[in-house]
Amino acid sequence: MFYWVCKYILIGPFLRVFFRPVLEGVENIPATGPVILASNHLSFSDSFFFPLMVPRRIIFLAKAEYFTGKGLKGLFSRLFFSAAGCVPIDRASGSAAEAALLTGARVLGEGHPLGIYPEGTRSPDGKLYRGKTGVARLALETGVPVVPVAMINTDQVQPIGRLIPRIMRVRMRVGKPLDFSRYAGMAGNRFVERSVTDQIMYDLMQLSGQRYADVYAASVKNNSTPVDADQRAAESVAA
Repeated sequence: MFYWVCKYILIGPFLRVFFRPVLEGVENIPATGPVILASNHLSFSDSFFFPLMVPRRIIFLAKAEYFTGKGLKGLFSRLFFSAAGCVPIDRASGSAAEAALLTGARVLGEGHPLGIYPEGTRSPDGKLYRGKTGVARLALETGVPVVPVAMINTDQVQPIGRLIPRIMRVRMRVGKPLDFSRYAGMAGNRFVERSVTDQIMYDLMQLSGQRYADVYAASVKNNSTPVDADQRAAESVAA
């Protein structure tokens, strides 16, 4: 109930009037049934503008920090994301992340749209970064289509660290659904999951017009670019 109150009474009308959001390709989102909506992540406000423009209720996998903040801001964040049905992901714990993916599969099993940010965190500089393979695991295990969603300029509206957004038109673009049924039964194969994830990220790059960086955004934020397990495995095969 709180989700719909925010969307149509408390927050939505304000966002529509001042930011005049435009969503291209909304017809690519199925009107019914489960679907994974995989989006780039430029701004905290992404989770407000995109759901505002989609008739269906979107359930997001949200980072755990949104549920553990302190003070009044933390309380508001916790209440909003909990009431909106978001699923927290503890990115520091593999077992917790796996539990979140299982919850995501349950959400899809109930026929809901599931929103995911494959990069795992907001882009620190506007580039599109390497996707994590959780989105592929969900797609392969559940067999549902993946619809790429590009947020275009939300990093200009609300850059990282800016509390009050700039008043300007927000643009979003939805791509054609991606069908990975040809990989049925191959969930858990890290090479297949990397291939599926990379295809999703390629479509996001085409839709958003962002420059692509083949490293994880979290590594850039931590001022390091470690070689991950997928890359080590590929190098060992090549050798």
